Amino acid sequence: MQSCESSGDSADDPLSRGLRRRGQPRVVVIGAGLAGLAAAKALLEQGFTDVTVLEASSRIGGRVQSVKLGHSTFELGATWIHGSHGNPIYHLAEANGLLEETTDGERSVGRISRYSKNGVACYLTNRGRRIPKDVVEEFSDLYNEVYNLTQEFFRHGKPVNAESQNSVGVFTREEVRNRIRDDPDDPEATKRLKLAMIQQYLKVESCESSSHSIDEVSLSAFGEWTEIPGAHHIIPSGFMRVVELLAEGIPAHVIQLGKPVRCVHWDQASARPRGPEIEPRGEGDHNHDTGEGSQGGEEPRGSGREEDEQWPVVVECEDCEVIPADHVIVTVSLGVLKRQHASFFRPGLPVEKVAAIHRLGIGTTDKIFLEFEEPFWGPECNSLQFVWEDEAESRTLTYPPELWYRKICGFDVLYPPERYGHVLSGWICGEEALVMEKCDDEAVAEICTEMLRQFTGNPNIPKPRRILRSAWGSDPYFRGSYSYTQVGSSGADVEKLAKPLPYTESSKTAQGISSKQQPGHLLSSKCPEQSLDPIRGSIKPMQVLFSGEATHRKYYSTTHGALLSGQREAARLIEMYRDLFQQGT
Repeated sequence: MQSCESSGDSADDPLSRGLRRRGQPRVVVIGAGLAGLAAAKALLEQGFTDVTVLEASSRIGGRVQSVKLGHSTFELGATWIHGSHGNPIYHLAEANGLLEETTDGERSVGRISRYSKNGVACYLTNRGRRIPKDVVEEFSDLYNEVYNLTQEFFRHGKPVNAESQNSVGVFTREEVRNRIRDDPDDPEATKRLKLAMIQQYLKVESCESSSHSIDEVSLSAFGEWTEIPGAHHIIPSGFMRVVELLAEGIPAHVIQLGKPVRCVHWDQASARPRGPEIEPRGEGDHNHDTGEGSQGGEEPRGSGREEDEQWPVVVECEDCEVIPADHVIVTVSLGVLKRQHASFFRPGLPVEKVAAIHRLGIGTTDKIFLEFEEPFWGPECNSLQFVWEDEAESRTLTYPPELWYRKICGFDVLYPPERYGHVLSGWICGEEALVMEKCDDEAVAEICTEMLRQFTGNPNIPKPRRILRSAWGSDPYFRGSYSYTQVGSSGADVEKLAKPLPYTESSKTAQGISSKQQPGHLLSSKCPEQSLDPIRGSIKPMQVLFSGEATHRKYYSTTHGALLSGQREAARLIEMYRDLFQQGT
């Protein structure tokens, strides 16, 4: 921090002085994805006026990224609203007319979402053969029976045997393999095809879980993830419309784009008699940004602080600005926490939180969009699924870098063509996705074209006229797509990750002090664990809060999980300061 210059406090206007008398808490939200925007919006709606959102990139939305090409909108990130009954994302979209143009084919109730439930999936082998429909249906029924068994270990407390290695992939592969081999009616050739199909299905599962391999996903915790009832929906105008709806209620000056954070210095009052030798950032002296969501004039904001009073948290930005705060809501991805937690927090995170970060998993799932002049697939085909016949005996989903393309599980047909044109969307995940991200567009387009020719048996398929792809793994502000419960982790780790700092129950100064014993106390009596005065107490509760999809125990990996986690952390602060805002009414 010594290398950074601090901003001066130039707030001397009547409004700032008025807010200073009212004792407004200052909240900094790190990240302008769904979680960060939801948190900021909730706080502002409940009367918090000193809220700042710091977004490292040049855009809002986080892992929602809709790209407009011509008249079509393509989703590099979140694509589906998963479930409708009680899903806040669905209700927000539906209430604002975002689903009016969603076709019946885009309302899928299947477990594995495709762009359309209409038509059939074409399973093709690397020898240019299409697997007969009856074989596909038989295998699919068998696979789904076994998949349903994977849910029972958590939901019914079923013990996990040693052979499964507590792995969804290992259990599924061996169970399906044994059932195929024990079937007395199938000829050997059919059994070989079905055995090869196991790997293809597990690649799809790996992409859906955003793991390198479904073998790394915990079997004992797999059933804890909760699916919201109802259909999966696609938003024709783009998932970014949901993000924009959330941002509409947030004043432009609140969101600062292109503002990466270097370090969160927390527990400042306990660390030293006085905080860092800085002056608080000037009220109304915020950096202007011309990016989306940050345009317009800035309103002066007060802190409720005397200039020499200690702040419990100081946010140090990459541009050397330091922002003092009462509370910071951290919404960065699990991938960023895994790579940067040691330098991102001072003092370092508690041991159990670090252990939870290491145990939980996050991987990369990327999309590859290929646009063609004309379709080479039939009108009944909704996807092209790649089955490598030489993988019938394979027990791994890991490939050497030069064979990264083998991890592509297939291509979905974007539907309807009147909206998208003739476009295929390929899926790839894991370390192989990271290799793909390092290749240029020309190389990826060439390899994908060769694969399509090989699997369809049609050597005349032309190269696509345009390619668009995501790169979530190598993006320094994400380092992955979304989280999963890795072998060795559980939902308890999600709870540990979400727990605010400092841990008040382990603080000796907090023990035995009730809220009624604190004169001028601003906390609600409904928060017994947060027992110190939020303005005058020596240890400020909830200095650092955590949200984002990885912090939601039931809905991790989803957009609704991200949104709900942001609202959850805002609710903690709203309850904490409930009495303050009631006094102001």
